[in-house]
Amino acid sequence: MGGKEFKKMKKELKKEKLKQKSKHQEDAVDEEVEDEIENEQDEDEQIQNKKVEKQGKKIKKDKKNKKDLKKAKKQAQAEDDDEEEQEQEEEDEDQIEEEVQDDQQPNIVFDDEKDNVKITSSNMNKYLSDESKATEQQDAPTSRAGFFSNDLFDDLEVCKPTKDALKQMKFTNMTHIQSRTIPHLLKGRDVLGAAKTGSGKTLAFLIPAIEMLYKTNFVQSMGTGIIVITPTRELATQIYDVAKQLMFFHSKTLGLLIGGANRKAEAIKLKTGVNMIIATPGRLLDHLQNTAGFAYHNLLGLIIDEADAILRIGFQEELTEILKLLPIDRQTVLFSATQNKKIDDLARLSLKQPIYIGVDDVAETSTVEGLEQGYVIIDADKKFRLLFTFLQKQKKKKVMVFFSSCNSVKFHSDLLNYVDIPVLDIHGKQKQQKRLNTFYEFSNATSGVLLCTDVAARGLDIPNVDWIVQYDPPDDTKEYIHRVGRTCRGANTTGKALLFLLPEEKDYLKYLKAAKVNLNEYEFPENKLANIQDQFDKLVERNYFLNRCAFEAFRSYLHSYSAHSLKDIFDVANLDLQKIGRSFGFKIPPRVNLNVKVSSKTQRKNKVKQISDSKTGKKSGFQMRDKKLLQKKQGDGRQFSR
Repeated sequence: MGGKEFKKMKKELKKEKLKQKSKHQEDAVDEEVEDEIENEQDEDEQIQNKKVEKQGKKIKKDKKNKKDLKKAKKQAQAEDDDEEEQEQEEEDEDQIEEEVQDDQQPNIVFDDEKDNVKITSSNMNKYLSDESKATEQQDAPTSRAGFFSNDLFDDLEVCKPTKDALKQMKFTNMTHIQSRTIPHLLKGRDVLGAAKTGSGKTLAFLIPAIEMLYKTNFVQSMGTGIIVITPTRELATQIYDVAKQLMFFHSKTLGLLIGGANRKAEAIKLKTGVNMIIATPGRLLDHLQNTAGFAYHNLLGLIIDEADAILRIGFQEELTEILKLLPIDRQTVLFSATQNKKIDDLARLSLKQPIYIGVDDVAETSTVEGLEQGYVIIDADKKFRLLFTFLQKQKKKKVMVFFSSCNSVKFHSDLLNYVDIPVLDIHGKQKQQKRLNTFYEFSNATSGVLLCTDVAARGLDIPNVDWIVQYDPPDDTKEYIHRVGRTCRGANTTGKALLFLLPEEKDYLKYLKAAKVNLNEYEFPENKLANIQDQFDKLVERNYFLNRCAFEAFRSYLHSYSAHSLKDIFDVANLDLQKIGRSFGFKIPPRVNLNVKVSSKTQRKNKVKQISDSKTGKKSGFQMRDKKLLQKKQGDGRQFSR
């Protein structure tokens, strides 16, 4: 073997060794990688197990209070089932007795002092149970006399695209406000309309407005021809949706201007030309003053809907500025659920020789037909128990519950959802998109509970609402009417409304009666209320988040109460704060600063009273009141300052 061959062979052996070494290294590396992967998997499993164990402990801890409430719920449900079976047996026995006795006394007692029907405890269970509600609906009348007129939409002198849209929307007969308003508006007259919520006034002003655009051959390049102003974003969105359906067969453009939406996108659309605009006052004024290219000089008509609400929530200055900027030569329509001096002033400012149409002036009641209304006198410390029991019984129904403040809505929403009573909520502190999503979700639902403030009470068309519950009384009787207007919307519908009143608020019924609102008295026996107060108190005490929400709700409730317009009834100084605190889950009410102001007129009266009493040696009423307030301050944690 030559030297070259030996070197070659040696070189090949060396290469072979290197290959084997490299292979062994790769195998070792692979084994190390596999070991590391296995170790990491083991560590991940250990971490995951620790997390699961920790989460399990947390869930177990969180569910400790919840378990007590669920137990109480089951116990209450079992008691209710037993009572329902017992009452069913009693009803069967009563039915047999009625067949034997001709002169059976009805289970309704009339209270001569209030002139209202009082439903006794033995008859009250039907207002709590779903089964009896279904029976009542079977016996309910199938039509609402007087809601619709005999006039047909087909008989209106409007264009074919509008009639086709009405047929597509399945409208045939007009309501009274529609039959009396539309002909005058088609002739170009200004109208001042008074109609309660749910009367059909949206179509009453939209149909003539669309017809005006059609007959004048109003095109996109001409800008804006119709402006509809409404107080809230939700109502504006609803009117926009109705207008969209009515304009389905038209080629006109439609726009929505509301706060919370993309202002730049609105401005771009306005520059291209929007024939009909639905807007809230603040956003409309902003575009009128600041959006270049917004062509409104060809305006044909202005519609102000819910004018009383616009003024009430503080848009009077904006509305005045809008009227100054818009062309004077236009047709104007003003709708308001109530008439007062501010509405009269606005009418004089905006209308020219208007025709007044008030279809409700001769009505015997201020609320819609088909609505069964009642109230319950309940101590403050039992209010939440009653609400809890009521909502449990109405799980298959569609219920709206009104509160006096946003914080109260937030607290009760969090609390009820925590204890497995699913609810939605809508209030003024939410973002626009959140409110709209909630509104559409509840509107499309067949059952459910919506907690809300008065922001949702005006004009919102939510179909098939079974119950309106007013947990806190509204500021005045007009707001009561608007709240209950959320149910019984349209023909062939029925609904029920329930008002919670504290014993010291009973005189509120006199104001309602003066406003043509008559209510039946309902009694809810305490033994039928869910026994959850102790669990409720513990939950608020131990859950930091709920405790903070409860405090904010408690404080907002007292501030709202102290700001109530009916001071002779809703006097915060007369409240039992111990019981009020229990309604928010506090065994001892937290300290809240309140400004209880005494008017100059009251001060003069008290001064005269002091002089008179000083002569007779008696303590004045003002001194007694100061002493009373001081005692309350020391006894219940309330702070007063003047």
